[in-house]
Amino acid sequence: MKNLTLENITKACKGVYHGDESKLGREVGGVVIDSRKVQKDYLFVAIDGENVNAHQFIPDTIEKGALCVISHEDLGDTDFSYILVESTGQALLDIAKLYRDSFDVKVVGITGSVGKTSTKEMIASVVAQKYKVHKTIGNFNNEWGLPLTIFELNEDHQVAILEMGVNHFGEMRRLSSVASPDICVITNIGVAHLEFFKTREGILQEKSKMIQDMKDGGTIIFNGDDDLLSQAGPIKGATPILFGLGDNCQFYADNIQPMGLRGTSCTIHLPDEYSFECVVPLPGTHMISNALAGAAVGYTLHLTSEEIKAGIEGLPSIPGRNNIIKTDRLIILDDCYNANPVSMKAAIDVLDMAIGRKVAVLGNMGELGNNEKVLHREVGEYAAAHGIDLVCGIGHLAKELVDGATNGSSSTRGLWFENKADFLDAMKDLIKDGDNVLVKASHGMDLTTIVEALKNI
Repeated sequence: MKNLTLENITKACKGVYHGDESKLGREVGGVVIDSRKVQKDYLFVAIDGENVNAHQFIPDTIEKGALCVISHEDLGDTDFSYILVESTGQALLDIAKLYRDSFDVKVVGITGSVGKTSTKEMIASVVAQKYKVHKTIGNFNNEWGLPLTIFELNEDHQVAILEMGVNHFGEMRRLSSVASPDICVITNIGVAHLEFFKTREGILQEKSKMIQDMKDGGTIIFNGDDDLLSQAGPIKGATPILFGLGDNCQFYADNIQPMGLRGTSCTIHLPDEYSFECVVPLPGTHMISNALAGAAVGYTLHLTSEEIKAGIEGLPSIPGRNNIIKTDRLIILDDCYNANPVSMKAAIDVLDMAIGRKVAVLGNMGELGNNEKVLHREVGEYAAAHGIDLVCGIGHLAKELVDGATNGSSSTRGLWFENKADFLDAMKDLIKDGDNVLVKASHGMDLTTIVEALKNI
C-alpha cells in the first residue's frame, strides 16, 4: 500500500518497532482489524472488542502471513514483527491519516443527524458522471469504519466521499482530522442522539467541527432549510453555500410534482441562472434535498448541468434505505436500516404518496433519551394525521407509537406486537393484496426479516 512502510507506520502512530529491522522498508499489503481477513504481508491492528481481546488472535494472523502486528500490549520477545502503541484504536486513525495524505484526491465529508447515507449515495451518483469515485460502504462511518474505508483508496480514485457519524462530543475531530475534507456537507441538525448531545445546538457544535479540518480554500455546503444551519456565518474563512427549497438557497428546486412511489419531478436551479428538469427516482421531498446536495457538490467539482442531471436520475436504490420493492401482491418501502423521529416522519411522508391502502410496520427508535416515549407517541400521531390505514408497532417503545396513532378520533387502526415473531405470525392475516407497506425501525431491531417475509407473501 502506497507509503505504508513499517517505518512510516511506526512514526505515524508514535509506536516502538520490535522485530527484524530489515523489514522496516517494506510496504504492507493491506490493513485490517478482523483477524479472519488477514492475508500475506497484511498489517493486523489488534483492537479489542467489548467482550473480546483481539490480541489472542495474533498467532493466527502470523500463521496467515501477516507482515506485522500493532499491539497495545507488550508482547515481549517474539519471532515476528510488531509495533507497540498506547492505543491501537488511535493507531488505526493515525495510519489512515498517513495513507489518505498519500493521495491527491478530493475528499467530500458528509455528516448530519439524518440522511447522511442517502445523501452520500446521491452525491456519489452525481460525481461519478465525471470522476472515479470511492465512497463509504454501508455504515462504515465511525472511528473504525472511516479508516477501513480510506484503506480502500487507490491511485485510480479522483474523489472520495466519506460519511462521518458521531454520537458523543469529541468524536468528530478524530474523524475529520483523518479525512481532511475539501468539501464539507451537513445534511441537517435533528434530534438523533439527544441522549448524549442534550440539545440541537450541541449537535450543531459537534458536527460543525468537521470544518476545522477542511483544507484551505475548501467549500462548505449546508442544508438551507434547516433553521440552525441556515443561520451559519463564515467558518474558517468560508461562507456556507446553501441548498434547499427556500429563497435563501443558491441551489434550489421548484415545480415539484410527486409521482407516487415512482419518484418526484422538479426543476433544479444552479447559480448563474442555470436550471434543468429532472426526475428524482426515489419518492419523498427529502430526496429532493439530497438531489440538491448532489447538485451543489457536482457544481463545486465543475460538473455540467447535464452530468448533474444524469447522476440524479441514475441514482440506484439502497436495500434498507427508501428502497422500493414491487412484488406481485405488494409495494414494500424498505427503510428499515435505521430510524429516529425525523427520518420516521419522512418515511411516513413517502408512504402517504402511495395509491391504495397504506400500512406502516414500525419498530423501536433508540438513543432518544428521557423523551423517548413522547417522541414515539408523536410519530404515531403523525402517522394518524397523514391517514395511514394501519400502524403495526413492534417492541416495547413502539407501544407508545401505536397509542399515539389510535388516540382520539383517528380512523387509523393500530396493533402492537411485543416482538418480530408475534408480528410474523399475524402478518398474513393483516396484509392484503395491493397494500403499500413501510418497514422502519432502529438498526438493532433488524426488521430486514420482515421485509424478506413480505416479499414472499
